[in-house]
Amino acid sequence: MMKKKSISASKASLVLFLCQMISALDVPLDLSQPPTITQQSPKDYIVDPRENIVIQCEAKGKPPPSFSWTRNGTHFDIDKDAQVTMKPNSGTLVINIMNGGKAEAYEGVYQCTARNERGAAISNNIVIRPSRSPLWTKEKLEPNQVREGDSLVLHCRPPVGLPPPIIFWMDNAFQRLPQSERVSQGLNGDLYFSNVQPEDTREDYICYARFNHTQTIQQKQPISVKVFSMDSLNDTIAANLSDTDIYGAKPVTERQPILLTPTGSTSTKVELRGNVLLLECIAAGLPTPVIRWIKEGGELPANRTFFENFKKTLKIVDVSEADSGNYKCIARNILGSAHHVISVTVKAAPYWITAPRNLVLSPGEDGTLICRANGNPKPNISWLANGVPIAIAPEDPSRKVDGDTIIFSHVQERSSAVYQCNASNEYGYLLANAFVNVLAEPPRILTPANKLYQVIADSPALLDCAYFGSPKPEIEWFKGVKGSILSGSEYVFHDNGTLEIPVAQKDSTGTYTCVARNELGKIQNEVQLEVKDPTMIIKQPEYKVIQRYGQVSFECIIKHDSTLLPTVIWLKDNDELPDDERFLVGKDNLTIMNVTDKDDGTYTCIVNTTLDSVSASAVLTVVAAPPTPAIIYARPNPPFDLELTGQLERSVELSWIPGDENNSPITNFVIEYEDGLHEPGVWHYQTEVPGTQTTVQLKLSPYVNYSFRVIAVNEIGRSQPSEPSEQYLTKSANPDENPSNVQGIGSEPDNLVITWESLKGFQSNGPGLQYKVSWRQKDVDDEWTSVIVANVSKYIVSGTPTFVPYEIKVQALNDLGYAPEPSEVIGHSGEDLPMVAPGNVQVHVINSTLAKVHWDPVPLKTVRGHLQGYKVYYWKVQSLSRRSRRHVEKKILTFRGNKTFGMLPGLEPYSSYKLNVRVVNGKGEGPASPDKVFKTPEGVPSSPSFLKITNPTLDSLTLEWGSPTHPNGVLTSYILKFQPINNTHELGPLVEIRIPANESSLILKNLNYSTRYKFYFNAQTSVGSGSQITEEAVTIMDEAMASRQVDIATQGWFIGLMCAVALLILILLIVCFIRRNKGGKYPVKEKEDAHADPEIQPMKEDDGTFGEYRSLESDAEDHKPLKKGSRTPSDRTVKKEDSDDSLVDYGEGVNGQFNEDGSFIGQYSGKKEKEPAEGNESSEAPSPVNAMNSFV
Repeated sequence: MMKKKSISASKASLVLFLCQMISALDVPLDLSQPPTITQQSPKDYIVDPRENIVIQCEAKGKPPPSFSWTRNGTHFDIDKDAQVTMKPNSGTLVINIMNGGKAEAYEGVYQCTARNERGAAISNNIVIRPSRSPLWTKEKLEPNQVREGDSLVLHCRPPVGLPPPIIFWMDNAFQRLPQSERVSQGLNGDLYFSNVQPEDTREDYICYARFNHTQTIQQKQPISVKVFSMDSLNDTIAANLSDTDIYGAKPVTERQPILLTPTGSTSTKVELRGNVLLLECIAAGLPTPVIRWIKEGGELPANRTFFENFKKTLKIVDVSEADSGNYKCIARNILGSAHHVISVTVKAAPYWITAPRNLVLSPGEDGTLICRANGNPKPNISWLANGVPIAIAPEDPSRKVDGDTIIFSHVQERSSAVYQCNASNEYGYLLANAFVNVLAEPPRILTPANKLYQVIADSPALLDCAYFGSPKPEIEWFKGVKGSILSGSEYVFHDNGTLEIPVAQKDSTGTYTCVARNELGKIQNEVQLEVKDPTMIIKQPEYKVIQRYGQVSFECIIKHDSTLLPTVIWLKDNDELPDDERFLVGKDNLTIMNVTDKDDGTYTCIVNTTLDSVSASAVLTVVAAPPTPAIIYARPNPPFDLELTGQLERSVELSWIPGDENNSPITNFVIEYEDGLHEPGVWHYQTEVPGTQTTVQLKLSPYVNYSFRVIAVNEIGRSQPSEPSEQYLTKSANPDENPSNVQGIGSEPDNLVITWESLKGFQSNGPGLQYKVSWRQKDVDDEWTSVIVANVSKYIVSGTPTFVPYEIKVQALNDLGYAPEPSEVIGHSGEDLPMVAPGNVQVHVINSTLAKVHWDPVPLKTVRGHLQGYKVYYWKVQSLSRRSRRHVEKKILTFRGNKTFGMLPGLEPYSSYKLNVRVVNGKGEGPASPDKVFKTPEGVPSSPSFLKITNPTLDSLTLEWGSPTHPNGVLTSYILKFQPINNTHELGPLVEIRIPANESSLILKNLNYSTRYKFYFNAQTSVGSGSQITEEAVTIMDEAMASRQVDIATQGWFIGLMCAVALLILILLIVCFIRRNKGGKYPVKEKEDAHADPEIQPMKEDDGTFGEYRSLESDAEDHKPLKKGSRTPSDRTVKKEDSDDSLVDYGEGVNGQFNEDGSFIGQYSGKKEKEPAEGNESSEAPSPVNAMNSFV
């Protein structure tokens, strides 16, 4: 089984062709040309009254255009208004509202004019209106008391806002009220009850109005509803009547439907072409009525009709004049029906039939500008020249206006101008600028010289020749240096200069020359075409059956173009090969050693080059050795005699005759199909049926040329495929589905890249598969912009504002029509780097190794992208104790989200640091804040770098030491402690000596001879003592004394005495063991129980301390075990209230972003040396772990 896939030259060529068609209309920017408006604000521009107003107007031209504005039809002098500025080299206005201006003062109609010496272009009339979100008017709401089964309407009556608010109903717990066929919200925001039930009783029916533009929500006062059931009414009546009275309320009465909205029997509705038509009918009745919609004298439009709000709302999208007519809603229950007829008239604002396009002419040439639009009523067409009505514009003898057409004859350079076409009716207007640019320019070719094109044989080749000139040049193509002009059916010549060779062959390789000529000159350009041989697998892997623990090999021998470098990849079941040394990949094969059951599967050989890709697959079946050699188990023989019957548009019945089972029953049949129209030679899985079934009803898709084959399967494996069935071509139809995975992500600050997953060939349902790509800016009253493209899965929208949300949808269509209306997705135009740095950066030094940094957040508008967080760059400038600079290593901490503070751990004491802060979005980092300098206070020093003991005598030792590697401040002194150690390793009295900080050696005198001493040595700053180091040394022994000690130790009486002592200790231990087993208590235990040490009591869970944290020093402190019940010594207790900081404040540091992490942990991971055993108070520094606990 072999598949081949090639890079689609036709798709790539179509994209290239479309791009060139667009660029061919543009005048190169180095040539004189009238202004062209490239960007402008929407016609109806609703602004946030709390933010600056930005009215966009951008244009290009040569010379660069100047800009001016009108407001409400008169000149707007921005120099006289201090709140208004115009961006440099731009026409965009910025109205400063945030510094004292009022948005209401700038309401009005604005129009921009871009002008240079060749003409003037104008923008649309931009209506500026500030959004409004007024408060609800106060009203007294009476409780609603209603009988069970009656209808009820709760009125919302939201305040009038701009734009109108979104209405929804919730309760006091901010939960949406459930809606159903019985209870639902109308288009006007009211809540309708077709009939009330006892469970509708509540006092918190609250209507909310959400004003999206200002991001505010207004709340109506709660409405109370009390439903009286028949049972409760009967109980009330019974309590007030005697037993002889006849009483009883009527049971709930069923009622036929009546319409709550709209009222009356008929109404009218006017909607504009292209909008969404919403018609609503809500009825009362018991049982709850069901709504049905019909169109009198016609059918509801397919694919554009939707039912919402439990079929109470009819929704028709993209309405046209054909949707005008009478629409009837019918409300029905078991008792009867009610209906209402809505007469719909579809009007149309002007829309383009032919919009005027820029015209480039050479002196003496003729041309036309055409402006054709339609609408209902028919729009009025008017022309302007350089923004002035053409009737009063300066006369041009080369110009003649004929209705919707301007005819130019024998133009001269002074005829250059920008013309505006205005098509308007009572529902709106269209305005288009189109310039006439009179130029005399010799041809120029814009395609790079000697560009190389490479294609695979038998695929299309498109050679580019983008050009410009005035008059428009004629394009000719030649092959070779002295070849003749190319012509004939084997070539296609596009208007944009592109040469297409529909089926390139090996002999198409060579040099192609494009010649552009007009009356002012000629230019040529050469491009190279190389046609490569296709890559082929000439020996494919074959189906294999192998016994367990055997060896199997698949071959994959390829043939390829000698200039292409192929790469071969093997897959198992469409995934990477297992990471197992049993799999050996050779140059032309794959070998599997010692095969096991898990090796069973499909193995695929894929060969890739830069231009094409081919693949072939084979199945490996692993079986056990046959129990007896007499019975041969094998794969079944292929089915045969396939027959198609009952052919319908979307289904067909397939039958077959099974082949021989070969001693293993057939478990199932696999049916595959080939689409001879879209993918000939490629077989796809269709379905499978049990082995006892020989017919199957198959579902089919439109516009597919089906062939079927059947594969039998038993325990051994799959049979060879059967012979294909006869072909069956299904009829074409509209697409059933739209592209999936639609996304909109900008790749540049001024674009929006819309991508989607294209439909497969058989999903097209018909010829001429295309895609309608639509987009509009979200939360802006803007119309959809749409283009129709084919053979692509990406479309780039240029000239977008930076990082704004867009609504996007992609709809499939073919020659028969459109797919169903697609769902909308939200995308964003491209991000740009943040504009400003965080301000007001402050540093609070907490201790010698920890600081806290604060900053003000940057305004979200300046982030220009998704806010990812802030980065703090900090580095050590110098040590204050050494005054020496070193290599600056900047460290980075990243704080995610919108945090405005963080902790800087692991600082070095008594040092000078600098830091700055930057904001980060998806594009990168913004500018850095000004460097902030801060200093850390002194800390305790590290241990002395070494301690050596030399020159031992009978009564003296010489000590030498090195200063601490990290003094962390100004050393004040050294502390030396020492004590003797006897032969039983007991410690003697501890002696302490304070040594000046400038000393580096000391001679200890008056020591005992032949005695071992233990020394403890540390340094001190004004903060406290640092870590200590220890050493041991022995004074020189007297030889006579040594001999006497040896003699005593070898005496018999001494040995006997030691044995007696040992026996006595053993007897004592046995007595203690017996008393313990009898449950006796030790006196110490009793004393502890009676007088618990308050300093070592277990910490209470509510006292605010972190009992589970202990310093490493406290574990070994004083060489004493902790008393029972103690969690941590009281002098190491860490109170939670000591700091309100959190470990969350320490930022992130993965892969170099939080490069303090490793050093931070390692710095505090080692244990300290034990303290002297005597009762002297430790002078060690507090544990760094405990220090950190105080900040967590």
